[in-house]
Amino acid sequence: MFKRQQAILQLINSQGRQPLDTLCARFGVSIQTIRTDIRHLADQGLLLRRHGEALPFPHRDNVSYDQRQILNSPGKQRIAKLCREQLCDFQRLMLGTGSTVARLAQLLRDLKGIQVMTNNLHAAQALCDHPDCELLMAGGRVRRRDQDVIGGDALRFFQRYRADAGVVSVGAMDRDGNLYDYNDDEMMAREALVGQCRRRILLIDSSKFDRQASCVAGHLSDFDMVISDQPLPGTLSARLKAQQIQLLS
Repeated sequence: MFKRQQAILQLINSQGRQPLDTLCARFGVSIQTIRTDIRHLADQGLLLRRHGEALPFPHRDNVSYDQRQILNSPGKQRIAKLCREQLCDFQRLMLGTGSTVARLAQLLRDLKGIQVMTNNLHAAQALCDHPDCELLMAGGRVRRRDQDVIGGDALRFFQRYRADAGVVSVGAMDRDGNLYDYNDDEMMAREALVGQCRRRILLIDSSKFDRQASCVAGHLSDFDMVISDQPLPGTLSARLKAQQIQLLS
């Protein structure tokens, strides 16, 4: 995603619908260029386009898994590949919810002797036919829209185990590195997972940069490694490196 397109997306998500001629004036480009940008963002499922204007998705917390799966798809695939390179044979892994984590699960097939604990049905499905993986799945009430198990059921599941590495994602991140999610149940499950892992890895794609959601979910500095598809905004990278947090992008 070009910097201008990212700026357009941030503007629309923070200030709401924007006429195309207003975007032309703000970014100093032609109407044809703005239309190309908006078409590109809409094709990725990042916003809606309507006659002469662009709009944010209504109720971002209700965007389905299928919609989120196409948001910044190339970036999520890059993140999954970078994370796969950090994992090795004979590890115990915990995988959280989200489409990027599910992509990672699809890349674990060549690992030997792994044990995976997850509350993500998409990840579990990808690992069901793994020839050398012991798969443990959280039981309880399934959130049908996202096909995962969250809340108290996931909390109790993760608290029963220990893992070498835990991999999670979040709903949003602001410019100060604060993390957000859309409900307490998601946070509860993720916190339980992270608390049981020796190495904590956060996957966050650039479509979640400079955003907020309803629930505060920690900070980037809570993790040992942060993997993104683009460099973190502002001075975040320097600040995190000073805290010995490994960054990959």
